[in-house]
Amino acid sequence: MILKKLIKVAFCLSLVAGPVAFAQDAADGAAGPTVQKTTLWQMIKQGGWSMWPLGMLSVGMVYFVVQNGLATREKVLLRPDLLPEFIGLMKDRKVVEAHTLCKENETLFTYVFAAGLERCSTTRAIDFAKVKEAIEEASTEEITTYMKPIDYLSIIGAVAPMLGLLGTVSGMIKAFQTIGSQGMGKPEVLAGNIGEALITTATGLIIAIPSMMCYYYFRNNFIKSTATLGRNIGALLDTMETGELPLGFQEGSK
Repeated sequence: MILKKLIKVAFCLSLVAGPVAFAQDAADGAAGPTVQKTTLWQMIKQGGWSMWPLGMLSVGMVYFVVQNGLATREKVLLRPDLLPEFIGLMKDRKVVEAHTLCKENETLFTYVFAAGLERCSTTRAIDFAKVKEAIEEASTEEITTYMKPIDYLSIIGAVAPMLGLLGTVSGMIKAFQTIGSQGMGKPEVLAGNIGEALITTATGLIIAIPSMMCYYYFRNNFIKSTATLGRNIGALLDTMETGELPLGFQEGSK
């Protein structure tokens, strides 16, 4: 558990350090052996106004990567450790006890299953059509909630290159204005404008690439978890309807 957390922290730090290292290498290569190294703060200033929204996007990217990495784990979403206990309760049709267990362990699986249990009655026959309808409604609501932080990574991945491109256009406009007003007599001013254009483009792409990679990774894992959720709830409803344990939970099965 500790090793996994350390790996996630190292991954997040690498996402933040990537743009810095890339920009420093670019500055070192452009400066040559006789020119003083450019500091990070100098590069941020050279990048101009667009570096500030890009910096906020990079912080948001790290935040949502960490949040989704913790919240979308299968053992957190589905609580497979509780499934045998739920199977036993459904076999005996202990609806109240199962509902209480759901409320004591709130997560995606228990919230959706509790919504179905609330349609059950202890005094009359259970209408499984209404139970399944409630489960579908609750699952749609919960899936939408869990997908929002994942979708934010997609938004960051789409917006960051556009901000970088806008900063590039801004830098090139300044460069041409410099040429128009001062000619080519001050190459250091012109180089600063071109540097602004290049730095913002690189920063936008460096933020966008890991954002999109993480978006598809978390989205695919969450889709797999929702498919497993449907299968587990289906097994619980079948057990409650038939009163028989699923094959994997019968005595003597491995």
